[in-house]
Amino acid sequence: MIYLDYAANTPTDKEVLDTFYDVSLKYIGNPNSPHQLGINAKIRLDESTKQIAALLNAKENEVIYTSGASESNNMAIKGIAGCYKRYGKHIITTYLEHASVTGPITALQNEGYEVDFVNIDENGQVDLEHLKELMRDDTILVSICYVDSEIGTIQPIDEISKIVKSYSHVFLHVDATQAVGKIPVSFDNIDLLTCSGHKFYGINGCGILLKRESIMLEPLIHGGISTTSFRSGTPMLALSAATEKAMTLSINQLDERFDYVSGLNKKLRNAFLQLKDIRLNTPENGSPYILNISIKGVNTNQLQNALNEDEIYVATKSACCAPNTVSRPVYAITKDRKLALSTLRISLSHLTSEEDIDTFLECFHRQLNLKK
Repeated sequence: MIYLDYAANTPTDKEVLDTFYDVSLKYIGNPNSPHQLGINAKIRLDESTKQIAALLNAKENEVIYTSGASESNNMAIKGIAGCYKRYGKHIITTYLEHASVTGPITALQNEGYEVDFVNIDENGQVDLEHLKELMRDDTILVSICYVDSEIGTIQPIDEISKIVKSYSHVFLHVDATQAVGKIPVSFDNIDLLTCSGHKFYGINGCGILLKRESIMLEPLIHGGISTTSFRSGTPMLALSAATEKAMTLSINQLDERFDYVSGLNKKLRNAFLQLKDIRLNTPENGSPYILNISIKGVNTNQLQNALNEDEIYVATKSACCAPNTVSRPVYAITKDRKLALSTLRISLSHLTSEEDIDTFLECFHRQLNLKK
């Protein structure tokens, strides 16, 4: 079995599972309960929150736990729209965003909010001059992913932030789901940042929203105050502790893993460059964890199924995309519908071996010849 779909989900690290198990057994109290068991649980939760904040250069009271990046993105986007609509109803985003960003933005558009899509260049990076042109006095939100989940482009967040911050009452939301634990990420110059533990070898079901302490949000979930007044629900101590453990492990080994995966990525690139009918959609300076290609004249859904029979697991697009639709990021950079319909995404990990890549390339060549 060769797994090459780490951008969709990562296997949970054993140390993370051990943390979840140990914390679940040791702390049975609700962290909001005033008795000693609740107090002990709250102390342990605060330890994890403090560590997460330190890893991302945020404050402890800026950490909000959610069920995942989808909830975090919805909470950030709808929350800003709900609280700051008195300043305007204009939102700026890109065609690179995950469905959990485009979904709530489309919902807001149906409620009367105006949405503009900033241009991107052939490498998938935001056109900064066009962003300046789109900014208005009634703009309240700019939502741009740190790393695109399909083509792996890394955005110049600091440059984008400078443009956004030149306007009053405009907030920058960054979906960092494909960035945290893989490339250096800091909450500096960002108003709202989202991520999810299952993308860096944590457990599914726990996400994080970082929110500047001065920013207000209209909650998605109303009820008790929980760990914050912005998201109700019993604090999920074991999941939070496990996510903190996963983040710590990933960031502490970030450089070593990055260098290793970069080598695998280069090997794949060199192999694909030898084939005339393949277009590399991921820029060379993109995330090495993602390599997206288009294969001219090939139905990549069929190719994916054929590789699946060889127990090799890759994606055609993001796991949240509807089947038999174009890849929006690839279409945005190529303006070619055929190329955007024939994509394959290989996503890598420090767990991927050189032998995995060799076997994949061997099977890929064989299946590609059969498909033509």
